[in-house]
Amino acid sequence: MSVWFITGTSSGIGAALAAQVLADGESVIGTFRSAEQAKAFDGVAPGRSFGMVADVCDDDAVRAAVVDGTAKAGAPEVVVNAAGYGLVGAVEEVDDAEMLAQVDVNLFGAHRVIRAVLPAMRDARAGHIVNISSVNGEKGQFGQTNYSAAKAGMHGFTMALAQEVANKGVTVNTVSPGYIGTDMVRSIRQDVLDKIVATIPVKRLG
Repeated sequence: MSVWFITGTSSGIGAALAAQVLADGESVIGTFRSAEQAKAFDGVAPGRSFGMVADVCDDDAVRAAVVDGTAKAGAPEVVVNAAGYGLVGAVEEVDDAEMLAQVDVNLFGAHRVIRAVLPAMRDARAGHIVNISSVNGEKGQFGQTNYSAAKAGMHGFTMALAQEVANKGVTVNTVSPGYIGTDMVRSIRQDVLDKIVATIPVKRLG
């Protein structure tokens, strides 16, 4: 039985992934921003699901979640950075604070998690890190300069880190989903979302 550490497990891709991994009989340490959600996750698969309260923008909270989660479940063998944040807005409408918020969650958040888990993986000479990026980090998207930039940054970060840790037995990859029917995507203004869906070959959200 392997131990997975998954961020952003309160909704969207992170929640779906955690549910599938638990269904496959593995253990999951999941991060949540509320104590209520974390406690509820503990009961999903007692002895295999462990909810941690941790905002990926808080380095101390991330490190505590890794330490506490490892004490309860064992050292994570697979780490998935699924926590994400996106907001639609033309570039002149995005102020510095909003741009920094996008980068903080989508890029620095993954950096904080990886810094916390990597020493144990290096010692074990084994581990897999998967960063959930976005197709918009490769092709861009109208009204998402901030989000696209953060997700593109994740690609560069991942490629460089993969070279740093390959000789330690650790793999690092990104996965770049298209538009998935998460709460975040469905919050996009309907007329904008309709235009996005029209560009998808199967004409629907994933």
